[in-house]
Amino acid sequence: MQEPAAPPTGPTAGGLDATWVTAGRLWLVVVCFVGVGLVRSIQVGIPFRDPHGAFLLSRVTLTAAISLGLVALDGLVRAGWPVGVRRVLLVVRDRWTPRRTALAAAALLAYHLTYFTYHNLKSWNSFNRPRDAMLLGWDRWLFLGHDPAVLLHDLLGQHLAAWVLMAWYETFPTLVVVAFPAAVVLAPRLRDAFVGITALVWVWILGTASYYAIPSLGPFHAAPQDFAGLPHMMIQDTQARYLADRAHLLADPAAAGAFAQVAAFASLHVGVTAVILGIAWWHRLRRTTAVLAVFLAGTLVATVYLGWHFAVDDLAGLALAAASWWLAPRTVGVRRRPS
Repeated sequence: MQEPAAPPTGPTAGGLDATWVTAGRLWLVVVCFVGVGLVRSIQVGIPFRDPHGAFLLSRVTLTAAISLGLVALDGLVRAGWPVGVRRVLLVVRDRWTPRRTALAAAALLAYHLTYFTYHNLKSWNSFNRPRDAMLLGWDRWLFLGHDPAVLLHDLLGQHLAAWVLMAWYETFPTLVVVAFPAAVVLAPRLRDAFVGITALVWVWILGTASYYAIPSLGPFHAAPQDFAGLPHMMIQDTQARYLADRAHLLADPAAAGAFAQVAAFASLHVGVTAVILGIAWWHRLRRTTAVLAVFLAGTLVATVYLGWHFAVDDLAGLALAAASWWLAPRTVGVRRRPS
């Protein structure tokens, strides 16, 4: 099975130089974001932290393992039938040249550095006063005096739906850890891989900005009575742990393990899911796009139903995804989707 002929690789033909320029544009954004993180770190007097390697070291290791698996799977598909180890290895070797490997690593590392900086900035946002009452008021205005979570509880019930939506919500981390390496490894063109990764980088950056614009903890904290009828699930334990982590950070910022991860506006569960949907759309994967659209709809419901987000948080998350997809192609200079 032969691959289509590779495009020219001269500096003016979209090859080596042009693709590295694309990577450089992405890295310029990432370096600026890290710079913002460094300024905030100095301001609050807390160094960057990676508790138990949760947001950088273990993530990089996991991404490497997933990427290798995807490379093998891609090679298996490209090799065709009959399957042979030697044939697959030849396909992988031909496709994954040192140049392509280095560019893919640059894209994935840019994502990880953004994600790591995002989590630290999110933690330090705990020093800003929450404005949940304002967001709660906006929700009630939009829903004519009602809390949207209560309306969902009345519509869907508070038993089976709660467990289904909890499982739906908890699928998000798995989706993300697979989707972004897949966006790089499986992309036919490297420049399209950079578009997808850049969109993800932008949504984390814009999400951080929204956290600082309107600091908040979420409906589960602002209106706990709305969720008292839900069965006890791991969701409540996680929410309690997040509040305890925030209290620990505020009480002893210098403690090595002090790290907070609670913020509501905007919903990056929604924003990141919508960006991943956009990656499927960019590559013209119609069935995948349709499946992800259904997953996004369920995520919109789950975040409000379970008390993680106000309805306006979800709307803001969609807006951030749209902005990220407006920015990404322009950032890396790739305007057209693959045909």
